[in-house]
Amino acid sequence: MLCIFVKKYSVKKLTFLILLCSSNLFAQDSLLIKRILVFQQELNKEFASEQESPLAAVDFEKFKELDFFDIDTTFSIEAKFVRTPYETPFIMKTTTSREPVYVKYGEAHFVFQEKEWILNIYQNQGLKTQPEYENYLFLPFTDLTNGKTTYEGGRYIDLTIPENNKILIDFNMAYNPYCAYSGRYSCPIPPEENHMQIEIPVGVKKYKKYQEEK
Repeated sequence: MLCIFVKKYSVKKLTFLILLCSSNLFAQDSLLIKRILVFQQELNKEFASEQESPLAAVDFEKFKELDFFDIDTTFSIEAKFVRTPYETPFIMKTTTSREPVYVKYGEAHFVFQEKEWILNIYQNQGLKTQPEYENYLFLPFTDLTNGKTTYEGGRYIDLTIPENNKILIDFNMAYNPYCAYSGRYSCPIPPEENHMQIEIPVGVKKYKKYQEEK
């Protein structure tokens, strides 16, 4: 059966790869892409809101949209989720003197680019007391694009507590901490355990501030 099996997709260039695939694989990819596009739209909406945007005033005035890599669903990874219930809460380092308390909630185990990976997933102990964040999990990471095409301090992925032993780690939904946009924020620094020695060229790119473009 011949169908369009999207592995790379650019919102601006409308770039597709056409491969032989089954209808269920195509449907799965379509759902992933829809989810990623919603994420991008919501993030742009947040940054365009005067009340919610982390941008400095001069950057907000010039803001149109964030710069994203092309969507690539090979970076949408279904990982094995391993719960780690007996971890000790700890203070995660930040870019300031702020000391938020986190606990390692679980691990994501997966194979990618012929290598086995284990990434730690965390839960903010302060946020979990708020009803809207009680299922919220946090995956901070660094990769070899940092300081080049992405923010030098690493990026984040938001997750929720899975219902079973599978969890979707979609690097297309990796975003920059607010510190990438303004020095007035305090941002968690990705722990060493989540330093990935490969390039992850998807998600949000490095932000070019208005001042840097002048």
